[in-house]
Amino acid sequence: MKRRTIKPRPDWRQKVESQGMLFHSPEGETYWDETAYYEFTSREIDELEKTTYDLDKMCLQAVEHIITNNLFERFLIPSEFIPFVKTSWEQDEHTIYGRFDLVYDGAGPPKLLEYNADTPTSLLEAAVIQWQWLQDSLPAIGHDCDQFNSIHERLIEAWTSLRDKVIGRVYFTCIADNLEDYITTSYLRDTAMQAKLDTEYADIGGIGWNPQTREFTAPDSRPMTCIFKLYPWEWMVREDYGPCLIDAGTVWLEPPWKMLLSNKALLVVLSELFPDTPCIPRASFELSAAAASGYVSKPILAREGANITVVRNGITLLDTEGDYADSPRIYQELCLLPNYDGNYPVIGSWMVNGHACGIGIREDKNIVTTNTSRFIPHLFV
Repeated sequence: MKRRTIKPRPDWRQKVESQGMLFHSPEGETYWDETAYYEFTSREIDELEKTTYDLDKMCLQAVEHIITNNLFERFLIPSEFIPFVKTSWEQDEHTIYGRFDLVYDGAGPPKLLEYNADTPTSLLEAAVIQWQWLQDSLPAIGHDCDQFNSIHERLIEAWTSLRDKVIGRVYFTCIADNLEDYITTSYLRDTAMQAKLDTEYADIGGIGWNPQTREFTAPDSRPMTCIFKLYPWEWMVREDYGPCLIDAGTVWLEPPWKMLLSNKALLVVLSELFPDTPCIPRASFELSAAAASGYVSKPILAREGANITVVRNGITLLDTEGDYADSPRIYQELCLLPNYDGNYPVIGSWMVNGHACGIGIREDKNIVTTNTSRFIPHLFV
């Protein structure tokens, strides 16, 4: 694994905007960054792919373990929603996608930092934008190479497999004021349309509730029987309309059982179930002596790198701000990100419809990845 510098395409802004990426330079700061790329060998890509499949299998075993042993309290899931989650799992409700965030340098094994199982973003740039970058940049790169990336095709397959399970229209929703979320949701809707599904967008603030029919309704009052939401489950169950979720009979994407995987308490359960697995760092609800030489403290229900504390040998290396300071926490063994001339990459490895199908890389000048960290394309030789 190497970090290479390269001259950006002269018309890169027009190129990425033509493909729907309008958030490439938020507030004038660089997000999409093609002044560099990460180069892998085919062996390294094979290792990342295998680890992603292994992690997916272990996570599904963890869900069964959590439900069987009634560990919901660990996950801060309100008691009235426990049957809701159980039923979703028992009915094998459909999942579209998720993203494992990994630390990897090509030397040691990949290690799991966390699993974005419910509302992962950085999707359009991973599936489409970096693929077009590679096609345009091949002459400048000057050797045969490829990219670990079949995300777009797998998304269409995922929606195609859903066609026989959904009656009626699939609604796509998010907070429209969040440009990245809106574009990600629109991209997912586009892949569903390519799979010949009937779709419509509805801002999440415009969704209503019909108390007579016990259904969520679109702004035109039509019942919404299937909803893809780029909106976290931990927020939804705590909203005023939360109790309605239980009665509605709506098909949700991602499904309610993903609450158990989009929660950092999962890292503790995985550590307990698979203590000798190289890709699973040790994690605990208590700061153990074994982690005293180096650990990362994470709120159970935090997002985008908020309120994370990194400690090494008793010295705090970084303490990020955020709105989750009072949240219960987990403590994870410190897995330092590789350092490429002051750039610290995290690899997001995508599972779509049961397939490990590609990676996207975010990097930062700090050792914690946040919502402002840059996206860097990749290739393999």
